[in-house]
Amino acid sequence: MSQTLSQTRREDLSSTAGSTLTQPSIYVVLEGERPLSGGLRAPLHNVNELRIGRGPVSSFRLEDDKHAVLEIPDPRMSSKHARLVREDGGWLLEDVGSTNGSFAFGKRTMQALLDEPAVITLGATCLLFDPEEAVPEGTKMDVSDAASLRSRPRGTATLVPAVEHTMPRLVRVAMSKLSVLLLGESGSGKEVLARTVHQLSGRQGAFVAINCGALAPTLVESQLFGHVKGAFSGATRDEPGLVRTSSGGTLFLDEIGELPASAQTTLLRVLQEKEVLPVGGTKPIPVDLRVVAATLKPIDETPSFRPDLYARVSAFVHRLTPLRERRGDIGLMVADLLPRVAGDRAPKVRFAPDLATAIVSHGFPLNVRELEHILSVSLVTSTEDLLRLDSVGDALKPSRSSHVPDPSSRDTSRKEPRETSPAHLPARAAPRPLSEEDLSLKEELTAALVKTRGNVSEISRTMGKTRMQIHRWMKRFGLDPETFRS
Repeated sequence: MSQTLSQTRREDLSSTAGSTLTQPSIYVVLEGERPLSGGLRAPLHNVNELRIGRGPVSSFRLEDDKHAVLEIPDPRMSSKHARLVREDGGWLLEDVGSTNGSFAFGKRTMQALLDEPAVITLGATCLLFDPEEAVPEGTKMDVSDAASLRSRPRGTATLVPAVEHTMPRLVRVAMSKLSVLLLGESGSGKEVLARTVHQLSGRQGAFVAINCGALAPTLVESQLFGHVKGAFSGATRDEPGLVRTSSGGTLFLDEIGELPASAQTTLLRVLQEKEVLPVGGTKPIPVDLRVVAATLKPIDETPSFRPDLYARVSAFVHRLTPLRERRGDIGLMVADLLPRVAGDRAPKVRFAPDLATAIVSHGFPLNVRELEHILSVSLVTSTEDLLRLDSVGDALKPSRSSHVPDPSSRDTSRKEPRETSPAHLPARAAPRPLSEEDLSLKEELTAALVKTRGNVSEISRTMGKTRMQIHRWMKRFGLDPETFRS
């Protein structure tokens, strides 16, 4: 039965909008043959069947009320490669006779149950299917692609609805004089976004970035607020300090939670009075100050951080989503980073299926900074423009909760060496003990798989059950139809 947006609703504690809806969606995350393409997202809330294959350009179109077509210009992909089918309240991925095979959950498959987010590799293209993506209420149900986002300021482009929902407010605040506090994990792009806030503000002064954790404790006040000649030993001339240097522009205080208590007191006065008194000085100097601060974790309840200063720097709080929670944007980020790390070589670079799949499947504990590192390493170590998984060494080594199988397919269109398509899968819960009835059903199902050589459709007809139910039983009993087909 077709699912509509109104059928599933849940609260989104991270959004001021109050609630989210869930809907199935498909992302073209990373095209190995065109890594600069940036990606595409299409909602599938009204679709019962999506046919996927090679086409002249990346496109998604509805053929009628319930059928859609996704085309990708991937020479490794067949013109009719695979399809996603909604059946019995769930989704199935089916290979439709492709040359290079379809991969899901880290292995080649003819038919797979997709009851959780899954990385799918078709040819050299990695897709992400989410049967229940969280979408803020009121989000437009349109197809979005990288081309429509090219005019966005750096750090604000996204295909992920939950992230996109937060961007208009940030852009409006950036054009005001309000202070901004950015919360995000290490490597999530806080300084990139701070520079974008400065750019959008239209302020003509400098963008001055300070790592508060790296300030010398004995010199922090003179570094921030300046000093006059002779204020202390070694003060041979007047210095304006970083706060005055940023006057008329933006002062970015990275890791503001590390700011020493004495400097917090002085900074609070600077923000209140809009003037700074240099160390050793007697006359305050006016400053036109706009502050953007950043921290790894909330500091509003940190005992060492002044609550009155927090109130001054947190007029607007923006939380950066970690990369593992916005995997659909990996292609956008690759398209942004690759020209920066590869230079003129970027348009020639291609990703082999194994590397593309490993990147999209990776957990990225160090976020965008880790992605940039992976790209840099592969470009330096690879002697050709086709980058492969072995070119990154241990950079994409899976954690103990991940699994990297070794499926492979031969690309007949390019006559190149065989490529593997691994995927990193989350650890699954241990199965509960089977009852006698379940054991009997497992034996019956196993016998049917042996007899039909893993033909799920035939088993479905014989047992009088939907294919979806057969797949659910196989998943519960740990039976893989692929092992019976050989």
